[in-house]
Amino acid sequence: MKQSEGLHTKITQKHNGASIIERPKERGTSNHLHQTPPPRRPPRSLLIPVAMAATATWQPQEQGFKEICGLLEQQISHSSSADKAQIWQHLQHYSQFPDFNNYLAFIFSRAEGTSVEVRQAAGLYLKNNLRSTYKSLLPAYQQYVKSELLPCLGAADRHIRSTAGTIISVVVQLGGVSGWPELLQALVTCLDSNDLSHMEGAMDALSKICEDIPQVLDAEVPGLAERPINIFLPRLFRFFQSPHASLRKLSLGSVNQYIMLMPTALYVSMDQYLQGLFILSNDPNSEVRKLVCAAFVQLIEVRPSFLEPHLRNVIEYMLQVNKDTDDEVALEACEFWSAYCDAQLPPENLREFLPRLIPILLSNMAYADDDESLVEAEEEGSQPDRDQDLKPRFHVSRFHGSDEIDDDDDDVVNTWNLRKCSAAALDILSNVFGDEILPTLMPIVQAKLSTGGDDAWKEREAAVLALGAIGEGCINGLYPHLAEIVAFLIPLLDDKFPLIRSISCWTLSRFSKFIVQGIGHPKGYDQFDSVLMGLLRRILDDNKRVQEAACSAFATLEEEAAEELAPRLEIILKHLMLAFGKYQRRNLRIVYDAIGTLAEAVGGELNQPVYLDILMPPLIEKWQQLSNSDKDLFPLLECFTSIAHALGTGFSQFAEPVFKRCINIIQTQQFAKADPVAAGVQYDKEFIVCSLDLLSGLAEGLGSGIESLVSQCSLRDLLLHCCVDDAPDVRQSAFALLGDLARVCPIHLHPRLSEFLEAAAKQLEISKVKEAISVANNACWAIGELAVKVRQEVSPIVLTVISCLVPILQHAEGLNKSLIENSAITLGRLAWVCPELVSPHMEHFMQPWCTALSMIRDDVEKEDAFRGLCAMVKANPSGALSSLVNMCTAIASWHEIRSEDLHNEVCQVLHGYKQMLRNGAWDQCMSALEPPIKEKLSKYQV
Repeated sequence: MKQSEGLHTKITQKHNGASIIERPKERGTSNHLHQTPPPRRPPRSLLIPVAMAATATWQPQEQGFKEICGLLEQQISHSSSADKAQIWQHLQHYSQFPDFNNYLAFIFSRAEGTSVEVRQAAGLYLKNNLRSTYKSLLPAYQQYVKSELLPCLGAADRHIRSTAGTIISVVVQLGGVSGWPELLQALVTCLDSNDLSHMEGAMDALSKICEDIPQVLDAEVPGLAERPINIFLPRLFRFFQSPHASLRKLSLGSVNQYIMLMPTALYVSMDQYLQGLFILSNDPNSEVRKLVCAAFVQLIEVRPSFLEPHLRNVIEYMLQVNKDTDDEVALEACEFWSAYCDAQLPPENLREFLPRLIPILLSNMAYADDDESLVEAEEEGSQPDRDQDLKPRFHVSRFHGSDEIDDDDDDVVNTWNLRKCSAAALDILSNVFGDEILPTLMPIVQAKLSTGGDDAWKEREAAVLALGAIGEGCINGLYPHLAEIVAFLIPLLDDKFPLIRSISCWTLSRFSKFIVQGIGHPKGYDQFDSVLMGLLRRILDDNKRVQEAACSAFATLEEEAAEELAPRLEIILKHLMLAFGKYQRRNLRIVYDAIGTLAEAVGGELNQPVYLDILMPPLIEKWQQLSNSDKDLFPLLECFTSIAHALGTGFSQFAEPVFKRCINIIQTQQFAKADPVAAGVQYDKEFIVCSLDLLSGLAEGLGSGIESLVSQCSLRDLLLHCCVDDAPDVRQSAFALLGDLARVCPIHLHPRLSEFLEAAAKQLEISKVKEAISVANNACWAIGELAVKVRQEVSPIVLTVISCLVPILQHAEGLNKSLIENSAITLGRLAWVCPELVSPHMEHFMQPWCTALSMIRDDVEKEDAFRGLCAMVKANPSGALSSLVNMCTAIASWHEIRSEDLHNEVCQVLHGYKQMLRNGAWDQCMSALEPPIKEKLSKYQV
């Protein structure tokens, strides 16, 4: 049957334009209706305008109705005999018919003899189906579905009303409100009806529209004198005082959705809104109190000026509800303190409340009895992880440049709760008020720490958490006592309660920067060593939660300590490899991270046989155990990337199997993308990204030593494929590898050089830059690396690239710092290798280019860019005349030009302009410079 035909009907046009339904004959049946009449239509609500009730003349066929009801019933049944996949296929088959949605709408809204569960299932299936098919439905069928939904707003059953609201919101998302004027009329009619079912049904639908697509109600609607929000807002405010908690909750939640958008209607009614919030602030319903807190938090974030006249009252209220018996209300209130500090409002408004606020935060930092961490803390390390324990992990693609990507994740369990929110608030308060909070805080912390007995362990744990929370903000006041704090924390690493052991690891890690700084002081190294050995001891704890905390804390210590770890490398490696043999899958990822961080921290120190003999055999054994489609390979690939980078040429002995496997993984995944069945694995781009990054690590580590491996394989073609992949993170890592290979073995890129250059240049088009700035950054860097190696061979793309780089430099504000730096360097490198192509356009970009050059730190890349500057000036001296001040500022940004020949070239450029600008013009240029810049230029004898 063609998909244009219905389950049983076709619409034909009568001469008067009204549509009539003809039922085509089925083989072996008469043209009459089946004997069983379709279910009786329930009486429609009198509140719904009749015009809506009498829309289309579509009628279901009994057989189709029964079959779909039967399938839905089986679909929701809990019986194990039901073949869900087969039922799903049947429903999918039906969904190909154009009037399938009509059947679902009919079952949902009218099938009174059918169970509410089946009707609800029809509604949810309808919602999902409309998402993909609504826009392609016949207008008559769209209208039919809409007309069936509206009567359900007042349905007797709450589940039907709620499902109707969900579907209505989806229809509005897909078709807007202007195409459904009856909806607005129906909502208003129901809201004004005084019938609880109708008011709740309309309010439910309205709240979902406000949550999903709030902007549609704050737009002009043809045929309406005012925006819908102006019609609804007074009614929502009125419901703030409803005797029904459900209406108070839904109306307040709906208005809160507009705080960020702040339509004029809400702006001019702000006093009424705030008045409503104060009335609801002590509502008996906890959901309502939670929404009041959420409103104050959002207002302080986006419109603090509205709250300023009421600030004392709001703070008093937040202090009160921060102790609410309902933890969710207290959590919402607790968000206020961080939001207040983030909004950079005057700290003095909060200062007088600190003696009352800090004790509340501390008391909320103790574990609640139902905290899931208490259950997890009982798990011994020998218990295998369940699948749900393995949280999804995200690999960060390689990025060339100065912007650090912050992936700091202090807390290893991700459920946000009152305890964590309170600790975060204390952290931010300590950063705003510093040591001022210590006189209030420390007596409470000391009292909690000194409580004895097993019953009080949660109090002791909260006190250790508090010390960690203030570890950065109050360090000036704490530093004189750091030795005592550390001496107190180290025994807690061996506490009988696992959660005290784990929080002590975290708190020590918060002080690690200062512990490392103290190494040079008397007893400073002993203190560092006792922390290091204490954390290593906990890495081998039998409790999973402690293992995780200790490993993460140790990685933080490694980053701070760097080369100070060298004397202890052997014992560190032995502990990490024991953990490697002991840990279950989830914590194994953290060991990989600790090993990778160690490699980055100590660098070439690792390159000694005694260390490699401990480190590499277990990693290689694990590497051989895992298949190419096992996701546990990701963290191992990342770990190898760090080791290859650290070992440099020392990694040569391990390089070949690692290199070949990366190539193999990329090939398999590219094949799987095209044909997963033939490849035998599901496509997952992360395998490609991790493999490309490991190849980059090899290229950086081995240098030209990688050439023999590249020459024997198809890496060039695979890499080109990745450079044009549709996934930005694949392209990002591909261009990073392209630049790394350009540095060490450009000869192997030659045969497809023009294609690589074109692919990279395409990433710099302004639309692409906005879409994926990190890809543009790496592509830009790779073009520069290729340019200095292949020289004149980049000439075909030079002007294309320059035309993309100039707008980036001209609109530098708001763009990523690395992209600006790489754009300036690549432009300079292209000018160095092709000055005759670039110099005629100098005057268009000299000013922003020189500004960007003056921000770059001294290094080889900056030298290349200035060689380009000198080459252009030689080719077109007049091109820089109008930007001389900028050029002198850029030259003065050098701390020292180490390359003698470049230093001489820069001297020649300056002297050339001095001779060229006669009659006081040179002196005039010099007088426009700041004194420190003039002083720096004196080393060039001008």
